[in-house]
Amino acid sequence: MIRFFLTFFLVMAGLFVFELTPVGQTYFVEPLTSGLAKASAFFIELFGRDLAVDGIVMVDKATGFAVQIAAGCNGVEAMILLVAAIVAFPAPWRYRFMGLGLGLASVQALNLVRIVSLFYLGIWHKPSFDWAHLYIWQALIMLDTLLVWMLWIRYIPNVSGNNTQPPQSGDGGASVAAG
Repeated sequence: MIRFFLTFFLVMAGLFVFELTPVGQTYFVEPLTSGLAKASAFFIELFGRDLAVDGIVMVDKATGFAVQIAAGCNGVEAMILLVAAIVAFPAPWRYRFMGLGLGLASVQALNLVRIVSLFYLGIWHKPSFDWAHLYIWQALIMLDTLLVWMLWIRYIPNVSGNNTQPPQSGDGGASVAAG
């Protein structure tokens, strides 16, 4: 357990430091955020809005409402926590890589839903936008990260030889000795 927490902390701290460096910003954070803005704009326009997109800023041409995908809104922090949790957990590396791929995609898919929904909420009712942005979606993104990690743990195979899996339906968890 100590090994898990130590590894989790070291990986998390290392990734947060990397995120703040010019190299991390230039080659990871900025391209990710710009791609997220483009993907969000694609779906918003698909649903009938006409946008002007400049880097990480999306402006609705009809209303003038604008959204900037800033630090903290791009899902990077949630991704860092998920990476640290998966890397720190004792599992075969192939399962870690699968968990990272599916988990990071899940976090960014929900973040895409978040940005699109917040954009429409901002157009329709600005006070609701502020509340949902600051309270609802922040919590949901972190909850998604936790749930993805817990599901990943649930479905990785037991490689230690100990049977720690929950009882299967129908056996009721009871042991019967053959005699």
